[in-house]
Amino acid sequence: MISGISPGILICLAALLIPLLRGKLRAAYCLLVPLLSLVDLLGMDLGTSGVIDLGQVTLVTLRLDSTAFFFALLFHIALLIGTIYAWHVDDPVQQVAALIYGGGAIGAALAGDLITLFVFWEVIAVASVFLIWARKTERAYAAGMRYLIWQIVSGVLLLAGALVHYRQTGSLAFDAIGLEGAAGWLMFLAFGLKAGFPLLHTWLVDAYPEATPTGTVFLSAFTTKLAVYALIRGFAGEELLIWIGSVMAIFPIFYAVIEDDLRRVLSYSMINQVGFMVVGIGLGAGFGVSGAMAHAFADVVFKGLLFMSMGAVLHQTGKVAASELGGLYKTMPYTTVCCLIGALAISAFPLFSAFATKSLIVDGVAEAHLTGVWFVLVFASAGVLHHAGIKIPFFAFFAHDQGLRTTEAPWGMRIAMGISAVLCVAVGVYPWVLYGLLPSVEVADYQPYTLSHVVFQLQILCFAVLAFVVLMVTHKHPPETPGTNLDVDWLWRGPLKRALRAAVRGPLARLASGFEHGALTSLPARVSHVFMAPGPDGGRLARNWAMGSSVFTFLVLLAGWLLLST
Repeated sequence: MISGISPGILICLAALLIPLLRGKLRAAYCLLVPLLSLVDLLGMDLGTSGVIDLGQVTLVTLRLDSTAFFFALLFHIALLIGTIYAWHVDDPVQQVAALIYGGGAIGAALAGDLITLFVFWEVIAVASVFLIWARKTERAYAAGMRYLIWQIVSGVLLLAGALVHYRQTGSLAFDAIGLEGAAGWLMFLAFGLKAGFPLLHTWLVDAYPEATPTGTVFLSAFTTKLAVYALIRGFAGEELLIWIGSVMAIFPIFYAVIEDDLRRVLSYSMINQVGFMVVGIGLGAGFGVSGAMAHAFADVVFKGLLFMSMGAVLHQTGKVAASELGGLYKTMPYTTVCCLIGALAISAFPLFSAFATKSLIVDGVAEAHLTGVWFVLVFASAGVLHHAGIKIPFFAFFAHDQGLRTTEAPWGMRIAMGISAVLCVAVGVYPWVLYGLLPSVEVADYQPYTLSHVVFQLQILCFAVLAFVVLMVTHKHPPETPGTNLDVDWLWRGPLKRALRAAVRGPLARLASGFEHGALTSLPARVSHVFMAPGPDGGRLARNWAMGSSVFTFLVLLAGWLLLST
């Protein structure tokens, strides 16, 4: 018996009709679906639920409490803005993938049990990879395959944890889990992988910069924020998260400062911002969790705006490296202004969004008397201004004019950037509207605009600006030059490849090399080609391959669980 249907399910089902439409009708349909779903969500009362009764197991596909509503609302807003931004894209594959990706994130936010969460967890993994492959370059194919492997591993960990949890407790409810047993640690790692925990973050900075200009905007909104929601739901108050979040907030700064690809700079910056949220989750109820939720909202908007501005630059010029850009303020003034607003917002300038949201977390850390963590977050805040608040707009639009002369981005891109820019200011000026959506009552009366807050934040910002100016004047700032910066995945990707080649010789070496090429390039290229272009099989190969990987994983773990239970 089925009672109540999750908006996420409806969006995913509606996406399947997109290939039947053409041109602007298809684009309008892509916008209408999340808009109607948002109206449906706003018409629901807290406490609304929907279940699927399978006899011995009941799946809760819809659970609407204040936390689930907040993230479902956030994901609807992100999906709407992203769809407007991608209005000019006449590619049914990207449109289907984006709508299913957003619908999957909404469905996961509204999931009340671990199996429903797992299903949507895998849906967004499979759907999102096509936004990377759609760029149709060898780098995109390889990065997409590595991305998909990481996402499937996350799903395996989640399902294994869910099955162990069910065996131990007899419950599949997606509530507080904790780290007391193996089930908790498995799900903690699953959530942490999608959140970009240290050493588990490389998929993000590897894949996001290789996606299409519009695809990266969707990618920036859903996966890591869904992981933040899952951590809030399952592990709020776990002290370990404070230390993990502190590391996340600090280490990406050093990579971002020396990175030339500006979308990769923003990818590192995303890990940095999620680190603040993870610290808040570790603090627990009150300012901690509420601060993490509020900052997740702000991050989706201002990070999306920065990715949109860089996507507009890439769309118009074909370039996104700092060493190849400059002087674009002359021909892209609208995009320049929107990027500057996003830069002010992410840097937490007073009257902009991050000032009103990050303050909750920093004050929560101060109230918990975590002095070391407080200093880390203050330093990280200054670093954000350096690499995202200054570096992105400065090198893209002002520094060393390369003579690039183009026109403004398509009107859909400009409207989406304008909406996001308005939201960045609105949240900063009227933060109490956002606070009112948070589950903690005490946060509703929080006052971010005290004299001490404003003065202290301005001191941090002035210090960061001064440091940047001094580094530039003295020529000590890392030069913007093309190159590849090694991340921690260098520790295993290179050695594993060399070990494979060294272990075999002759025909076996050729076989290993062929397998490597096929797994990282040819297979995803052929899969995406079959899916993206009409063919004799109508794209069934890609769907079967992507779905089969998840189904196979599910069946293997289920068989193992059944064997252990006998």
